[in-house]
Amino acid sequence: MNTRVVESSVPRLSSYVAGEWREGKGEEQTLVNPSSGEAVARCSTDGLDLGLALDFARNQAGPALRAMTFAARANVLAQIAEALAKRRERWYEIARINSGNTKADAAVDIDGSIGTLKYFAKLGAGLGNAKILVDAPASRLTRDPNFQAVHVGVPLRGVAVHINAYNFPAWGLWEKASVSLLSGVPVLTKPATATAWLAQEMVQCIAEAELLPKGSLSIICGSVQDLFHHLRMGDVICFTGSAATGQMIRNDPAVRSRGVRINVEADSLNATILGLDAEAGSQAFSSFVREVVQEMTVKAGQKCTAIRRIFVPVSQSHVVRDAIAAELQEIKVGDPANAEVRMGPLVNMPQRLTVAEGIARLRAECEVAYREDPLKIVDADVNRGAFVSPTLLYANRGNHSQLWNELEVFGPVATLIPYGDQGEAFSIAAQGGGSLVASVFSADPTFMTEAALALAASHGRVLLADPSIESSHTGHGIVLPSCLHGGPGRAGGGEELGGFRGLWFYHQRAVLQGSSAVLNKITEIAVNPPSAQS
Repeated sequence: MNTRVVESSVPRLSSYVAGEWREGKGEEQTLVNPSSGEAVARCSTDGLDLGLALDFARNQAGPALRAMTFAARANVLAQIAEALAKRRERWYEIARINSGNTKADAAVDIDGSIGTLKYFAKLGAGLGNAKILVDAPASRLTRDPNFQAVHVGVPLRGVAVHINAYNFPAWGLWEKASVSLLSGVPVLTKPATATAWLAQEMVQCIAEAELLPKGSLSIICGSVQDLFHHLRMGDVICFTGSAATGQMIRNDPAVRSRGVRINVEADSLNATILGLDAEAGSQAFSSFVREVVQEMTVKAGQKCTAIRRIFVPVSQSHVVRDAIAAELQEIKVGDPANAEVRMGPLVNMPQRLTVAEGIARLRAECEVAYREDPLKIVDADVNRGAFVSPTLLYANRGNHSQLWNELEVFGPVATLIPYGDQGEAFSIAAQGGGSLVASVFSADPTFMTEAALALAASHGRVLLADPSIESSHTGHGIVLPSCLHGGPGRAGGGEELGGFRGLWFYHQRAVLQGSSAVLNKITEIAVNPPSAQS
């Protein structure tokens, strides 16, 4: 992303705050087409009154949303999904132009966002006319059975500030907003500037449809400016991005001193493990190779859940290396406007330089198992577009470097690491310091069970892919709204989604003590859904 003033012919992305579209002033940031390097939009938040934006959302939208039942809010989510689905082709076009997405890449982002909205619309409809949560029936506190306590969750009386990464401008917006809005908490979303165009047009679509109380959904396109300074107790920050930025947000003086609730989902060194039983020619072996290649190349490897470390038995390491390299050789890289292209560019030239630097560091410690050099590009100029070759690295047995457990290269890059026994595989996987997801490919139930128990402590999600679910599992990198998304350690220590579980982040849990008659009156507007709904 460049920061400069560009030609007036390039459209400006306004921000939607306090129920109005407003333009920032001063120096602008430029969004580009990563296939060509051409400017496609510009934006700035300079001069915007973000304190006013937050106050408007708190004072106007918050009470209106809290007055609605879960079912009523769910109905709005369903209408939002329907409105977005009608313009799906427009969203695909923006994703191609501004994010360099192939149609398959765009589907993960756009269709995933619409599907998430529909999921929470259905879940919310099942919560009926309740307005608050309860996590268990009332319990007696003393000998007097009339003195009881119940734990409830009431919607936070603030604003949910959602700060999203550049790789999922649609899904990042709606996977957070759907849970927040269903909870009754207004949203101010801040997409990554590099790809803000798609999120901005989606918000514009919903604002024009007037589906939400004014101020329920705001967007700022550009820098956060002094946004954190205006936050207070009751507000929350839900962040997706780098671990360094997440730490900076946590350490912000206003955020720390005012008790602002924070959820961080950061990039991580996700792992996949091939079981000791999975020899060449087996179903588990073939599935493993396919999954690695897909995770390396979908969205040019720019996914927080993408596979970065590939663990294989020593006996199979060379044949796996050659099989993955052969599949990568078939990947056509270029302008996603060409239907034959299977992998587009990175988001911009600065990211291309960052990835190149990361590859150079890993190459100093590893062999290169596959990398096309020079890279052949379809329908684009390699010097103007942000293209890189899929790169498979191989860590020689006996090399005790920890770099592949420390350095994440956010692109189509992964390192293959041979292991001797399962204990070694599980131990090295944990050395990533906490990850969003690990996957295991094996037909051995014992290996799978031991892998699950070993990996769950350092990974937010573990996919156990045995041959019986080969045609039905959704894959290593796909995040489902019914399952928790997040991970410990460097992955941020946060949790998003997870069905009903995700609502609690936007509620204040409190224990109410009183007579059974009073508590029964309160819980008439509360809901504790059965586990099947979570």
